[in-house]
Amino acid sequence: MSSTSTVHRISLDALLRDGLLHCVYQPFVDVDSGVVPAFEALLRAPADSGWQSPVELLDTARATGRLADLERASLRASLADAERLSHGRPMTLFVNLEPDTLTRRRDVVLEVLATRPAHVQVVVEITERALAADLAGVLAGAEQLRAAGCAIALDDVGVHPESLAFIPLLRPEVVKLDLKLLRTVKDPATVAVAGAVRAYAEQAGAEVVAEGIETPDDLIRAQVLGATLGQGWLWGRGDRVFPPSVSLPGRFAARPIGAALAATPYQLIGAGRRIRHAPKHLLVPVSKTLELMALEASVPPVVLAAFEDFRFFRPSTSRRFTELAARLPFVAALGVGMPPAPAPGVRGAALKPDDPLAREWTVVVLGAHTSAALMAFDLGDTGADPDRQFEFVVTYDRGLATAAAHSLVGRLTAG
Repeated sequence: MSSTSTVHRISLDALLRDGLLHCVYQPFVDVDSGVVPAFEALLRAPADSGWQSPVELLDTARATGRLADLERASLRASLADAERLSHGRPMTLFVNLEPDTLTRRRDVVLEVLATRPAHVQVVVEITERALAADLAGVLAGAEQLRAAGCAIALDDVGVHPESLAFIPLLRPEVVKLDLKLLRTVKDPATVAVAGAVRAYAEQAGAEVVAEGIETPDDLIRAQVLGATLGQGWLWGRGDRVFPPSVSLPGRFAARPIGAALAATPYQLIGAGRRIRHAPKHLLVPVSKTLELMALEASVPPVVLAAFEDFRFFRPSTSRRFTELAARLPFVAALGVGMPPAPAPGVRGAALKPDDPLAREWTVVVLGAHTSAALMAFDLGDTGADPDRQFEFVVTYDRGLATAAAHSLVGRLTAG
């Protein structure tokens, strides 16, 4: 137990029971115009309560099974302040949500959000560490929040550069660069992270936030990194009031992923694309070329593949996917009878025999700078496996490759 755990500390139970928690609000500032279009709610305990930081509160709540209760209290406090202190002016409020709450107790979040004032737009902020642990759960939770009218912000981007590959999958409306990037703006690794985020933001129309801006020089560094918004002590450390702001709801509008999560890759191809026929033995080299592209990418992507049935995930395939999993942030394989771990480091997901995806062979490579997919439909031949005929499309279109990836992730379960 920490040194601050004395008889003078107010218990977490008491903080929650007596409504003693509150929030302070830090502005987001447009790095070009200087206008304030949004605020972030930051949870605080009373100064004399014996709690040194919000991290202590979160750690204790997690350890004692009270995390959802703490999140509920934080959300209620911030929404009540937004209603009371905004005087009816339209405003945008960012609220933080722990990954466990998003994936396991989002009912609590949706219940509170349903009570928000009509003039308050909410953006839900989650950290990048949630993505690899339960990619499907995070995407499902994000979609429910979007359906409730909330955009998604991804926080701490750049802490683990390999997680950049998850950004096109989550498709956050806001990307927040980790504050350490502002201190290493000349480091090639930082430039690579910023470039990957900029590429995504340009393609998706997302906002990019630089945290930790303390000086005018920091503001210039944020602009170099591609930020459109900034946060930091240059504009305030967090107050109990909302200074004047400009409502720009279009910048933070929720953009749901939609039906791609339930479709199959082949169903997403759409009209206007040329569909070809070929035997499997001619398409295998195409699949291997996509795998090689993933290994050679400057910013490692994710690889998602559907093999119809586990029997087609042969020993040679297992060896290749083991190498992919050792070098890439996330590798998944789906198929009828697919075990949870078909190869070391590979996330497996079993398909139901009547799932339309069980008739498709798909390989998707998706990352910050990489997008490619083989999408093939089994024509039902009963001959030798190498001679089985497929309809197929090979695409490097980012939109279609992303949609194909979403259709596979929608069938994953937490590992």
